[in-house]
Amino acid sequence: MKWDWSAVSDFMPHFWDGLLVTLQALALGSVISFALGLVWALLMRTPSRWVRWPVGVITEFVRNTPLLVQLFFLFYVLPEWDITFSALTTGVVAIGLHYSTYTMQVYRAGIEGVPAGQWEAATALSLPRTRTWTAVILPQAVRRVVPALGNYVISMLKDTPLLMAITVLDMLGEARLYSQQHFQFTEPLTVIGVAFILISYPASLLLRALERRLVR
Repeated sequence: MKWDWSAVSDFMPHFWDGLLVTLQALALGSVISFALGLVWALLMRTPSRWVRWPVGVITEFVRNTPLLVQLFFLFYVLPEWDITFSALTTGVVAIGLHYSTYTMQVYRAGIEGVPAGQWEAATALSLPRTRTWTAVILPQAVRRVVPALGNYVISMLKDTPLLMAITVLDMLGEARLYSQQHFQFTEPLTVIGVAFILISYPASLLLRALERRLVR
C-alpha cells in the first residue's frame, strides 16, 4: 500500500472544519461540566436529605450509564417529547452533563481537603455562609483540583469522536465521510490519530507541570 500525499492535501480542509467542531464541543462541554459539577458538589453538602438524595440518584445514574447511550437518548428520544436541539448542541449537553458527575467528585475532594481551621476561622470572624464559600473555601478547593479537572478535559477530548454517532462532523466524522466518498481510509484516519496525539500529549505535560507548581 502506497501513502498518498495528495489525499492528505485534499482532506486537510475537511480536517480543519472537523477540528473547529471538536474544539467547540470540547470547550462548551468543559464549561458545562465544570459549572454543573460544582453545583452538584454544593448541593450534596446541603443539610437537607431531600436535596442530597435526588442529586445523588441523578449523578449516580448519569455516571454509571455509557455516554453513547446518553447521546442517543437526548438525540432520538427527546424529539418524541417535542424537545429538539441541533446535533452539536445535543453532543455538548451530553458531554457536559456526563462529565459533570465526575468533576463533582473532584470538587468534593477539594472541598473536603480544605483544613478544618479555615472553616473555624471563618466562623470566628462571623463571615456569612456565602462569603465563607466564595472567599475562603472555594478558592482553596479549586486550586487543589485544577490538575484533576484538566485530566477530565483530556478525557472529554478523546470522547468527542462519539458525537459522530449523532451526525456531528467532528474530526473523526469528517475523516469517515471523506473516506467513504473517496475510498481512502489510511490517510485521513492517520491524520486524525496524529492530531489527537498532538493535542492531548502536550496538554498532559502542561497539566503535570501545573500540578507540580500548585503542590509547592
